[in-house]
Amino acid sequence: MVIPTRFATNVSITKKVLTLEDKRILLNKESYRKQVQERLSKIPKENYRNFSIVAHVDHGKSTLSDRLLELTGVIQPGENKQVLDKLEVERERGITIKAQTVSMIYNDPESKHDYLLHLVDTPGHVDFRAEVSRSYASCGGALLIVDASQGVQAQTVANFYLAYSMGLKLIPVINKIDLDQADIPRAMDQVEEIFELPREDCISVSAKTGLNVDQIIPSIIKNIPAPVGVESNPLKALLVDSWHDTYLGVVMLVHIVDGKIKKGMRLLSANSDKVYDVKDVGIMYPDMMTMDEIKSGQVGYIVLGMKNPREALVGDTFFQYGFHEGLTPLPGFEEPKPMVFVGAFPADGAEFNVMDDQMQNLVLNDRSVTLEKETSNALGLGWRLGFLGSLHASVFKERLEKEYGAKIILTAPTVPYKVVYRDGTEKIITSPDKFPDSKDAIRVESYMEPYVQAIITVPEEYMGTVMTLCTNNRGTQKEIEYLTTGQVLLKFDIPLAQLVEDFFGKLKGCTKGYASLDYDDAGYKKSDIVKMELCVNGEPQDALTTILHKSQTQARGKEYVTRFKEFLRFQLFEVAIQAKIGNRVVARETIKAKRKDVTQKLHAADISRRKKLLERQKEGKKQMKATGRVHVNHDAYQAFLRRND
Repeated sequence: MVIPTRFATNVSITKKVLTLEDKRILLNKESYRKQVQERLSKIPKENYRNFSIVAHVDHGKSTLSDRLLELTGVIQPGENKQVLDKLEVERERGITIKAQTVSMIYNDPESKHDYLLHLVDTPGHVDFRAEVSRSYASCGGALLIVDASQGVQAQTVANFYLAYSMGLKLIPVINKIDLDQADIPRAMDQVEEIFELPREDCISVSAKTGLNVDQIIPSIIKNIPAPVGVESNPLKALLVDSWHDTYLGVVMLVHIVDGKIKKGMRLLSANSDKVYDVKDVGIMYPDMMTMDEIKSGQVGYIVLGMKNPREALVGDTFFQYGFHEGLTPLPGFEEPKPMVFVGAFPADGAEFNVMDDQMQNLVLNDRSVTLEKETSNALGLGWRLGFLGSLHASVFKERLEKEYGAKIILTAPTVPYKVVYRDGTEKIITSPDKFPDSKDAIRVESYMEPYVQAIITVPEEYMGTVMTLCTNNRGTQKEIEYLTTGQVLLKFDIPLAQLVEDFFGKLKGCTKGYASLDYDDAGYKKSDIVKMELCVNGEPQDALTTILHKSQTQARGKEYVTRFKEFLRFQLFEVAIQAKIGNRVVARETIKAKRKDVTQKLHAADISRRKKLLERQKEGKKQMKATGRVHVNHDAYQAFLRRND
């Protein structure tokens, strides 16, 4: 049964007077909701299947999700494209940023039984790994997508190990078999060799054309186990995700392990000990659809009237208030920690208050962004933002500009450094301004910077080039594995600071786009790092202060002073641009003073008068240099930082 998508949505009509057409739509919508609810109530728990779709970026996850939604009648064929990519920036870039969930009801043609399928479409890019790990917590298995033309890539390997460590049942799917360059046997060989999954388990499909996609759901039903848990037990619900709705407040996606949730129940948060009343409960089909209840084994949304998104701690357990005595919380998962920090300032300082509201609204729907206010002598009021990676920062900026029309200046990205003091205390530094100066350096025992273990897959012919790139970026080789497909899998420990400086772009450039990259946190290691300040006539420009490794100071300092010189105006006195580390100048550029020709009216023979005028001009320039200050306008910072990206 296929019903138009507009009947499946939960958007209410807010007109005071409803037309006959409005009433008809509402009646059809309510009738459709009751049909879905009645059908859902008859499905036994052993017919539930919770699964996610994981793959390397751009291997066809969202397209395959569309085909499955069409097969199960949630959407009409050809009506939508990338239904689960709901953000404008996701559709434009062709990547999934936030994991999206949807419930489907499938009637098995052989047994004639209904099955409830819960699908999670996860991001492929490494910056959004936290979305993948959260998604796995509510699933019993996963579809592991491999592009038939590109084969197994770095993030495919990383996603496999993550799923394997959580005990999920994996079904390999070879996608894009309709392409001319597709090599299905090679992709199957890789699945068998790298993942040790039987090649006969592979399902070869084309998500774009729909070829063989109908074989996937029977395989899910056969291979992925039904969720465990008992409906009659006291309630235990795991908070998997949350987002902010303008009208409803915080909407939470929960996995019901035991028990059931109904409208009107009172829930207790194991994390905060706060009690909430359930205002609404339902499933995503594909948008929010109200149900009478959601029960053990299901994944659905709940609305508790919660206003502050920070109270919805992902990984929290909810109990039914009054029936929670003696119950232990479910094992959760760690909140993602920001790995890249940037300073953000409005291009027009007068817009700070307006942009502050816009920034807060955007952060409400992206829990992995940290936000705190910051003040810069050069750029005024702004914010210090923490992101999971450089792509995450780029996407956030793009969303801010597209959704709110805001113009923003981002400083150069920094990573969290650790300072270990002689008295044993440790401090995490996320802003260059807070880095110990020369006075505090005496108390410091050592500096540490974060490292990542990078997993790179690359054709064998580019192996030497990639190894050189990694070594030049202070990488240390850990492992090298030759695959039968002519590719090499390299593992390097690389400082995170090098990774955020467009390492991925350089990697793609030197391998003509054939390399793929994934990385995992490798902890902190001792490092010889310093703070480099860019000074104009001795005045440090805090917006351009950076933390970097000592070996890079000479080259980076020279680059900074040379480039910043382009954006400064000439003054009536000489201006010195210096890159300093402590009191030591590592690079310098000079902007010569604008000079008036004071001798133009003199006779050529009047030498004494000429010398006197030049000496007086020289003295005046010296006084101006001593007392004058250089005002650097926002345009100069903006131009420099834009090119620095």
